Amino acid sequence: MRHIDQLDIFKSISNLLDADSKDIYIVGGFIRDSLLDEPSNDVDMVVKQDPIVLGNKLAQITGGHSYNLSLDHHVTRVEIPENDRTFRIDLTQIAGNVEDNLCTRDFTINSMAVPLNRFTSNQWKDNIIDPLNGMSDLLNKTLRCSNSDVFLQDGLRLLRGVRIAAKLKFRLDPYTATLMKSHSHNIERVSPERVRDEFLTILSTHSAHSQLAILDRLDILCRIIPELSNTKGVDQPKVHYWDVWGHSIHAVEAAEMVTLGHHNSAIYSLVPWTQEIESHFNQTITDGHNRRTILKLTALLHDIAKPQTKSTDSTGRTRFLRHSEEGAEIANERLSALRLSRTGIKSVCKMIEEHLRPTNMSHDLELPTPRAIYRYYRDLDNVAIDTLYLAMADYLAAKGPEIAPDNWAKHARMIAHILETGSIQRKNNKKPTRLLTGTDIIDEFEIQPGPHIGEILEHINESQAEGKIQTKEDALTLASQYISNLHLRGN
Repeated sequence: MRHIDQLDIFKSISNLLDADSKDIYIVGGFIRDSLLDEPSNDVDMVVKQDPIVLGNKLAQITGGHSYNLSLDHHVTRVEIPENDRTFRIDLTQIAGNVEDNLCTRDFTINSMAVPLNRFTSNQWKDNIIDPLNGMSDLLNKTLRCSNSDVFLQDGLRLLRGVRIAAKLKFRLDPYTATLMKSHSHNIERVSPERVRDEFLTILSTHSAHSQLAILDRLDILCRIIPELSNTKGVDQPKVHYWDVWGHSIHAVEAAEMVTLGHHNSAIYSLVPWTQEIESHFNQTITDGHNRRTILKLTALLHDIAKPQTKSTDSTGRTRFLRHSEEGAEIANERLSALRLSRTGIKSVCKMIEEHLRPTNMSHDLELPTPRAIYRYYRDLDNVAIDTLYLAMADYLAAKGPEIAPDNWAKHARMIAHILETGSIQRKNNKKPTRLLTGTDIIDEFEIQPGPHIGEILEHINESQAEGKIQTKEDALTLASQYISNLHLRGN
């Protein structure tokens, strides 16, 4: 939104409310973002009037609508349609003066206000109320807490602080960082839904792995996902550069990089990328977040069961047997506790369970067969593409700075082959001609119904997807051979 639009809207609201506008203040993030010349459609206002009455009046005179966000905290939201967007105003009632209210807010850069009737001209900056010197911190790119009790009042501010600092590229004030670490346990008192939303938003940011590292230094990350603490110091075979913890954090970084398109990089320029793939990862999949963010969440959790599955076989080789399956179970429990949607949980758990499959489809230098690729897409369905990119992120995070360019090129080529072959198969089989039915097989070969009928049909479908058969006669010949083999096996 351009500032001229903001000024026009506030001027109209101020004029329409007339006398009521004198005790209304625009506060918080909107002032901050306006000073940074960042657009925003969300405005917080503090008022001395009843916010419900004022919200209804504001909705009536602007053609919008209002509803209560919180009766306990006297917060009313007004949504005003404005061209192709919605302008949202949250009204909160205050008892004292505006300066007292600002001093109770979370961070100094969010503790500035402007009277509504002064935010109607380009001189609004001259009317900023700034009791905590938020303007100075804004200029110095510093995130500083407003008082020593902010994290006691609301533990979610621990996550918000990291997110805001990342978004604005600000540094955390040392005292604020120390205070956050000493109050890190308060995150456990916050409702799971609020933690989920803030945590996913952090994962959605650029360089999310850096924010995870900060959360860990502040003793917050493992309070959200306690199982991650067990991965620290768990060594891996020499094919891995980092321990399980380091590998997981760098897998998040790699997952972000492989889903951001081509880069001017010898490594990431080899990642298969098309407009179709970009659209895929931009799709919203769960809880308001896209596939890219959910892939980063999966990358963080994909090896979470390695600590308890670590063993050494008779040859001295380190193994992590069933860590994918057990990891999916842990992820299911943890993400359920965080109230992730069932769709999101199912997607993450399926990717974790199958994250080794793309690599295991290729033997030595041979590319996966069309049949293996057909089965892969059949089994993974909605997360088949995502899991291929998870496999690339896993590979890059395993090798780290010791990656061999030739081997990586082969790995990327293998993933590209699966993507291309799978795409062709899906296009050819969007409306496949059914060559045979179960009834056809029973009647033609005079055999009894049973599970073997489904096996025969699936074998025919696979061969059809590979392009090996095209007619009903081909399918009957293949079915005959398959039935003979079943008989030879004693079935």
